[in-house]
Amino acid sequence: MSLNVRNLEVTYVLNKFTNVYAINNISFDLEPGDVIGIIGETGSGKTTIANAIMRALPESAIVNGSILLDNLDLLKMNYKEFRKKIAWEKISIIPQYSMNSLNPIKRVGVQLVRILQEHEDISNEDAINKILDLFKQVNLSEDILFKYPDELSGGQKQRVVIVSALLLNPELVIADEPTTALDVINQARVINLLKEKVINQNRIVIYITHDIAVVAGLANKIMTLYGGKIMEIGDIKEIFKEPLNPYTKGLLASVPDIENGKPKAISYIPGDPINQTIKPKGCPFYSRCSLAMDVCKESFPEGVKIGNRIVYCHAVSKK
Repeated sequence: MSLNVRNLEVTYVLNKFTNVYAINNISFDLEPGDVIGIIGETGSGKTTIANAIMRALPESAIVNGSILLDNLDLLKMNYKEFRKKIAWEKISIIPQYSMNSLNPIKRVGVQLVRILQEHEDISNEDAINKILDLFKQVNLSEDILFKYPDELSGGQKQRVVIVSALLLNPELVIADEPTTALDVINQARVINLLKEKVINQNRIVIYITHDIAVVAGLANKIMTLYGGKIMEIGDIKEIFKEPLNPYTKGLLASVPDIENGKPKAISYIPGDPINQTIKPKGCPFYSRCSLAMDVCKESFPEGVKIGNRIVYCHAVSKK
């Protein structure tokens, strides 16, 4: 199974005077076995990409472009057909703020069994056994099945949602900050579960995070986003070793590190985030970039393939 995103644009209509241009004409391809980390500061469009793929955008969103799953355009599918044939079975999501995604008036077990029985001919007993097998791997006890979500801690709810996303062995898993509410031990359990159930099965993972250290040990590809635009995308080792886009450089340089037993000085990207209620004409990073040229303000650059990555930067393409 492959995922091909083409010329995706997502605009949120706040009122008749104000739009937010969240994603601005991006394209990328993922093949079986690809684990791509998507990084970028808050508001860069990471979660919007996830919700666009999962058809979970609000009604106020205007979406253009195409999202192809094995040449089937998900955006053109009837929504009910998408929910029945694609959601959870082919594509699942561990959403940001997933602790709030459980139905508060139904017991956990009822919700998880329903997910299985909506897509498979499976008995209650077999469904529960399948659920409990995943529970063990994320350190959840059997009694969680009989509790309501509000009786669980934030970390327990987070792990229940992670289990729900993996129940049907989907071909593509979108993990949006999946370990945010978890302690270090349970973070490791979740990462190991993703590796065992998804990554080692040659499936596709889109891993959205602010934790660059986690994604460095998990992904084989990385995408940096800024202002709804891809700045750099490709092989994670090449990009982490030598980032070429100025935004990627600044983002990676801002990660705390230890050198010779002492913390390194943390750098930061000067300037303010862009106003996304104004549709960018050129590169959205123009006003904060140390390599900015006049052309950067006027047009967004074509992607330049360098090694196993694509860089979007006029300064890089002119070298």
